[in-house]
Amino acid sequence: MKVIERLLLDAGITPLAGVDEAGRGACAGPLLVAAVILRDPFAPELAKVRDSKEISEAAREDLFDVVVDASESISIIEIPSSLVDERGVHAANIDGMRRAVHGLTVLPKYVLTDGYVIPGLGFPTLGVWKGDQVVHTISAASIIAKVTRDRIMREMDSEYPGYGFAQHKGYVTASHKKALEELGPCAIHRYSFANVAGLINSLA
Repeated sequence: MKVIERLLLDAGITPLAGVDEAGRGACAGPLLVAAVILRDPFAPELAKVRDSKEISEAAREDLFDVVVDASESISIIEIPSSLVDERGVHAANIDGMRRAVHGLTVLPKYVLTDGYVIPGLGFPTLGVWKGDQVVHTISAASIIAKVTRDRIMREMDSEYPGYGFAQHKGYVTASHKKALEELGPCAIHRYSFANVAGLINSLA
């Protein structure tokens, strides 16, 4: 299924950068974007790398170290909830992707992204539908972004107790909704998101 990467590599187009985000749909916590250049996307040790949503949290933690060891360069951008509110989630995501690619210490010859083309990037780029499922470099970026964000949300659970951030990671769940209703939003909630804004309006 990794046809795109194989075609590019066989054509001598290397290095390839994969880009993905984590936390786009969450109503609390940062948006994380990662760009990854693997030394060899088809290395045997990367055989289990896939979309981070398809594997357990424990497996992601293990694969995080595998990806780091197999990477030529990694760039991680953390976009706080306040900037997501200010820019909008899509614009903030595109900005973060652009910054992540330009933060790589190795210049890519081609950039593969999950779903969205990055305008104004300055490198040849292709947005791949369900890219985190069908492109190794994007899957690797997905794992880096997801694990980094999960670690941040576990830290936020200690800083903002009672919301259950360590469990739901800021996504909308029944327990998160209940905590929001009881405690109100905290500093890392995204006030522009409908459920948070609706709660604020109902309390006004």
